Amino acid sequence: MGANSKLFWVLAGYFALLTVVYTVWSVFFNAQPLASTASVTGAGIEWVGTVGLALSAIASTLIAFYIGRTRKAQGGELPEDRIDAEIDDGQAEQGFFSPWSWWPVMLAGSLAVVFLGLAVGPWLIFCGVPFVLIALSGWVYEYYRGFFAH
Repeated sequence: MGANSKLFWVLAGYFALLTVVYTVWSVFFNAQPLASTASVTGAGIEWVGTVGLALSAIASTLIAFYIGRTRKAQGGELPEDRIDAEIDDGQAEQGFFSPWSWWPVMLAGSLAVVFLGLAVGPWLIFCGVPFVLIALSGWVYEYYRGFFAH
C-alpha cells in the first residue's frame, strides 16, 4: 500500500501540473482559430479539459489520502510493501471463486445487451434487464441448490 499511496500522490501532482499547463495553453492558443487561420489569437479557457484534469487531480488526491491513512491504521507492513517478502507471506485465502460457473458469462452478456441498448435504443434495455436479473440471481444462489448445495 505504500507504493500505491506514493503512486497516487505522484499522479495527483502530475494532474495538477497538467491542469495548469492545459489552462494556460488554452488561454493563449485557442484550438479553433488555429485550425482555420495561421494567426495565434487569445480566447477564453477551454472548460471541459480544465475541469476534467482538475477532477482527475482531486480524485487522485482523495485516493492517495485514503490509502495513506489506511496504511497508517493497519499498524504494520503488508507483505506487498516488503522487498524480501515471499508469495506465501500473503493471506492464504483471497476468496472463493467457482471455476466452472457460467453465470458470470451470462451476466456479462446480458449487461452487454443492456449497455448496447443505451447506444441503439431503449427497447433493447427492456429486453436485457430480465436476463441481467436471472443471471444475477443464478450467480448468487448457485450454491443453494443442486449438486453443490451447502
